[in-house]
Order: sequence, then structure tokens, then C-alpha cells
Amino acid sequence: MSGHISNVRPQPDQVLVDIAEYASSAVLDSPEAYTTARLCLMDTLGCGLEALEYPACTKLLGPDIPGTVVPHGARVPGTAFVMDPVTAAFNIGAMIRWLDFNDTWLAAEWGHPSDNLGGILAAADWHSRSRLAEGKAPLLMRDVLTGMIKAHEIQGVIALENSFNRVGLDHVVLVKVASTAVVTALLGGTRVQIINALSNAWIDGQALRTYRHAPNTGSRKSWAAGDATSRGVRLALMTLRGEMGYPSALTAPTWGFYDVLFKGQPFKFGRPFGSYVMENVLFKISFPAEFHAQTAVEAAIQLYPDVHNRLDEIEKVVITTHESAIRIIDKTGPLSNPADRDHCIQYMTAVGLIFGELTAAYYEDAAASDPRIDALRDKMVLVENPQYSRDYLDPEKRSITNAVQVFYRDGSQSQNVVVEYPLGHRRRREEGIPLLIEKFKTNLARRFPPFRADQIMALCSDQNRLEATPVNEFVDLFAV
Repeated sequence: MSGHISNVRPQPDQVLVDIAEYASSAVLDSPEAYTTARLCLMDTLGCGLEALEYPACTKLLGPDIPGTVVPHGARVPGTAFVMDPVTAAFNIGAMIRWLDFNDTWLAAEWGHPSDNLGGILAAADWHSRSRLAEGKAPLLMRDVLTGMIKAHEIQGVIALENSFNRVGLDHVVLVKVASTAVVTALLGGTRVQIINALSNAWIDGQALRTYRHAPNTGSRKSWAAGDATSRGVRLALMTLRGEMGYPSALTAPTWGFYDVLFKGQPFKFGRPFGSYVMENVLFKISFPAEFHAQTAVEAAIQLYPDVHNRLDEIEKVVITTHESAIRIIDKTGPLSNPADRDHCIQYMTAVGLIFGELTAAYYEDAAASDPRIDALRDKMVLVENPQYSRDYLDPEKRSITNAVQVFYRDGSQSQNVVVEYPLGHRRRREEGIPLLIEKFKTNLARRFPPFRADQIMALCSDQNRLEATPVNEFVDLFAV
């Protein structure tokens, strides 16, 4: 006979408590984190504006029922849409992630913490407009930056030592969890309400990585984070209306997240929640490419002047890399769509060697039809350097090293170009920030006339003025 199972409701799991206390009560005092968050805000919105040039993205945007306009609704930057915060969060999140050009965090798990901006900005905008309609003060952009720092931290600290990809789960589970916690707090939720909302986020069925890997790689990887951050907003709103939580969502024997989806292992935490992740986040400045390949593309472009006129003479190209890159983006055979191509290290490196650049346009079918790309891919060999793999996981380094070397049929060879830290790494901030700002200017010019672009640029360049700006007024600048 089986023993009796206690129906006494347990105390909330400590992980839920820790996240909730951080989201609701932590006071952040890092000027570097707030400065970086401002840059992240600019870059993330810019990535979304660029994505609006791609019909594959825009076909998914807008209200579920065409023509719907929600009173006091959230605006979607770069568009005329005014929607409920859940739908707006999906729209903003999908735009942000579509071109794989927003920031990155690499550890035992990887991901893109700025994906959370979809939920944070939509919820803050709707909440601000609703408060104004009630004669109350709106939220300020300081609140948005604080939410970004906390969402980055929740997602990134969990990712440091806990690999969801190794059990087949996609990293967007961490977007959902971080968005749920931060949005619930942003909308005035109590510590208990944040715990309740978080428990529902962990209990949700979680996304599989099927859509990121051969032979099924597809466009869902471009909207999965939008789906996750919008789910965070929905769970926050449900909780604030009184929906209950589940205190042992992680630890419940048999039925909790750990036993069902994490092989019975509890999460490990190597550091407390603070502002570490935002301070060390990786920006994608030069290339819209999966981050494990950024340094390979940089190395290929360095080789381009000496290689592009000798393509027919190449015998092989050796890419020396780290274990995670081999596991995620090593692909041979046909690549069927842009999502397939921007997750293939051979494709991205080949484009760099042939054209001396890599933009989102090179993932489209027209560019991919150039026969030289696949011909060069077929000559590529990936080799793991164990030291590169160790340095990738070293918290003092967090390098993403790749090396590229070209070998010719006549026995000669190119220099072996090694790039340890990509341009968007914290160790290259001074070099990268001016280029990040130029990237933002370019993306503003895609959607706005010069006077509006200059107005946005001036505001975003002034930390104090930006932080004091009401959220609704900031978002209105991005309306078309």
C-alpha cells in the first residue's frame, strides 16, 4: 500500500522567495548598470525597428482582431498599433528578437535578456496611461531601466549554472520567469503575489528547443521570446486579479518542475541577485548572428581582403571553436530558411570570407542562392579547443573565442586569426559603444524623419532626462 500523501500546503520554494524579494525590494545602486541599461534600451528598440523591414516579422504583428484599439492601450514602437499589454508585449518581443541582433548572455544556459523588454515596456506603458486616466502619476523610464536590470539579473543568474538546453528545454523559459516577476512588481504586486505568479510561470508547459535545431530550425525561434514575455504579462495580470499560486511548484515530488523537467536536480546558484548581468551583458554590435559565431565572423572579415579573390583555390577552412558552438550551430547540408542560416557557424563564416560583411539580408533566400556560400561551407572543418571551452565558462573571462584559418591547394595557408572577445563584450565596451550608438541612429532612420530621430537620440543620450521621462511620453516618440 502506498503511504498517505500530506495535503498540508508547504512554505513557498526558496527560489520563488528569493526571486520575489529581489524583484520587489532590491535597491540598485550601480551607475554602470543604469548606464548599460540605457544603452541596452536603445539597442533593443533599434533591433525591433530594423525587424519591421521584414514581412516575415510584420505579418505576425498587430491585434488579433484587425482594427482593434484598446483604451489606454500600450503602443508598439515603430507602428500605429495600440493594444492590450499582453498582445503588445508579444509584438514588441517578436520585433526585438526577430533578427537575432539584440543582446546576449552566455553561460551554462544562454539567452537574450533584453527579450524581457517586450513585457516590461508594454506593461509600463499601459499602466502609465491607465494611471493618468485616473488622475495618478505615470511610471518613469527609471522604472523601466530598473525593471530591465532586474529581468537581466533573474534570467542571467539562473543561467549561470543551470543548463536548460541539456534537458531539451528552450531558454525562453527564463524570459517568461523574469518577465513574470518584474512585471508583477512593476504593476504593484506584493511579494506574495510575485511568488504566486512565478509559481505559475514554472508550472507552465515549457518550450522545447525543437525549432532551434536541425532538421526543424524555423521562424518560431524569432517569436518564441515574444510569446514568453507576453505570457509573463498575462500571468502577472491574472495574479493581480487574485489568481492563486502553487508554493512547491519547483520541489513537489513527482509533479514539480525539478522532477518532471530537470531530472530531479535543484537549481544551483553561484551568486546572489544584484546587477552583475546587466554590467556584463554582451551586445551584438556588428553582426545579426547567433552569438557563439560572432568572433568567427569577425575573424573571417579580417581574412576577407586576402581570401575573397582566391575562393577557387581553397582546400579547407578550419574553424577552431568552443564546445557550445559545436553543439548549437554546427550544421552541414541544406539550410532551408533564414532562421536555419543565422544558426549555422559555417554559413556565417562563409559570408564573412566571401563578402567581407554580414547583414540580415544575407540570410534571405536571394543572397543564400549564391553557390559560392555552400561550396565554401562544404570545405569547413570545426575543431574544439578545450581551452576555449573552459574560458567560455570561466566567470572571470566569459570569452567566446573562435579562430579561422584558410588552407589552399598549393600548400599555402592564411594567418590563423583568433578573436577571443567579440566587439560587444564588456572588455571591449570603450571600442563598442560608439558603434552601438551608430547602429541605433541607423535603425531610427529606418522609421522616423530626421527631426523625430534627432529628438529620440537627444533624449536617449541624456541619462538623467531619460530616467525622469514618463513612460507614455517616451513611447509616444516611437509612434508612427
